[in-house]
Amino acid sequence: MKKNRLFGLLLFLLVTNNMCAQLGKAVREILTGDSVATRTAVRNDSDSVRMADMKKELEEARLSEANMRMEMEQMRLKAFAADSVKLAQQRARIDSLRQFTPGVPVVVEGDTLFYLYTKRGGYTPLQRAEMIDAAIMQLGKRFTLHPDSVYIESSDIVTDLMYGNKVIASFTDQDGLWEGRSREQLATDKRKIVVQKLKELKEEHSLWQLGKRILYFVLVLAGQYLLFWLTGWLFRKLKVRIQKLKDTRLKPISIQNYELLDTQRQVNLLIFLSNLLRYVIMLLQLLITVPLLFAIFPQTKGLAYQIFSYIWNPIKNILVGIVDYIPNLFAILIICFAVKYLVRLVHYLSREVEAGRLKFGGFYPDWAMPTYHIIRFLLYAFMIAMIYPYLPGAKNGVFQGISVFVGLIISLGSSTVIGNVIAGLVITYMRPFKLGDRIQLNDTTGNVIEKTPLVTRIKTPKNEVVTIPNSFIMSSHTVNYSASAREYGLIIHSEVTIGYDVPWRQVHQLLIEAALNTPGVIDDPRPFVLETSLSDWYPVYQINAYIREADKLAQIYSDLHQNIQDRFNEAGIEIMSPHYMAMRDGNESTIPKDDLRPKTDK
Repeated sequence: MKKNRLFGLLLFLLVTNNMCAQLGKAVREILTGDSVATRTAVRNDSDSVRMADMKKELEEARLSEANMRMEMEQMRLKAFAADSVKLAQQRARIDSLRQFTPGVPVVVEGDTLFYLYTKRGGYTPLQRAEMIDAAIMQLGKRFTLHPDSVYIESSDIVTDLMYGNKVIASFTDQDGLWEGRSREQLATDKRKIVVQKLKELKEEHSLWQLGKRILYFVLVLAGQYLLFWLTGWLFRKLKVRIQKLKDTRLKPISIQNYELLDTQRQVNLLIFLSNLLRYVIMLLQLLITVPLLFAIFPQTKGLAYQIFSYIWNPIKNILVGIVDYIPNLFAILIICFAVKYLVRLVHYLSREVEAGRLKFGGFYPDWAMPTYHIIRFLLYAFMIAMIYPYLPGAKNGVFQGISVFVGLIISLGSSTVIGNVIAGLVITYMRPFKLGDRIQLNDTTGNVIEKTPLVTRIKTPKNEVVTIPNSFIMSSHTVNYSASAREYGLIIHSEVTIGYDVPWRQVHQLLIEAALNTPGVIDDPRPFVLETSLSDWYPVYQINAYIREADKLAQIYSDLHQNIQDRFNEAGIEIMSPHYMAMRDGNESTIPKDDLRPKTDK
């Protein structure tokens, strides 16, 4: 709008100047023509006609000037109307942008002075705000500052806030449009704000304030020194009191017959904890004092807030996290209690099944506790799966990555372990043996003393404990002596060779009597004899007897063999094992001459 007005003014001056030149020329012609006419009148008496012509030309010039003035006024009105339309369009556009453009605040020491919305001279609103902030802060730290000396200086396109020869802020017509006022009015309003802020800065940075801040600084240091001294004195007193407790109130802490902590160790532990508490208290004092020292001086106040934020923000985040986590904690507690009582129910049912009070078709009592352990494991695994989304950091990628990594390590490094666990489960439900059974596993014979998910332990008759992986048991054959003894009666057997000269009926009778006289052999079913071979030198007789106590298998075999020898010796029959070559030419018999067995009345 200013440019259009300037252009119209220049055009008006040019036209006016041209009209004035024409008018002067006409006057000179009239004057010149007048003198010429006079001379001509003297000569030819025709000056009146010429004079009339000159007057007519002067009137035409005046009419032309009036027309040009009217055209200039019309042009000025058109330019003003165009500027008004353009201004209205700019205002409408700014009004439409106002709700989307919050503006950039000019902040000086945490105090927002005003807002900027437009660029100026290639600088963005943010850059302009930073420049104004820096200029005000630089002036505010001067001891010779006079805030009322801030003045306004205007030009055709900008209005500046000045202090001496330093520009504090600049405002354009666009700034005025955003604020809904002229540029000069905007600068006047902002000057009041800037002057007030400079007065505050001058008061804050004065020598008197500096002296007070130094005094506060010294007082805070002295107070911190006194706190350190008082803390040390209190804890020295506490240490003396703790040492006196050794002979008064402290007693040894024992677990069963093991003395975990005697009184001297308790004293040392309490002294260590008191020292740790002292250092924590001193650290908390420093964490409060150091930000306070920085907060005394304006130049380091921002650093004080930053240091305090390092302390407070983690604590605040922890407290907020705890409060926000309470609903998840309730969910976790409900899940844990539900699974806990469900496990108790399964344990009760398993005990009832194991005791035989509760029966299920096809479900053996010895399956009860292994099944309970499996169900308990599955329930706890299900509980963990349900709790996992409620755990802190469960949605964190790092936490999930660690979980996947741990699972991968376990899966890769525990293939043998998993194989043994699965084999243990299969063995449990195959029921090849149970605790206490006398079994034979390949070349190992003994009683089962322990079954775990990974291994089975067998105690041999020589008190050797053999540990066998469950996967090895799955790939081997197992003989269970105890199961046969309980259900059918285990048949023990032994072979003897007697010469053909002895009647076989007598041999049968002697073997059966020897078996019946053996402790552990039952008489129902009765023992029986099998003739397994008729060799060149002798027949082979096998005595078979039933027993119920497989754990005494070795002792029963020993007693049986002793009884067989006694019976045959009493009957005067030779046992041809090992082989004997007997030439009946007077050689001595193999029967023992002195039988030390007590004689029994027949």
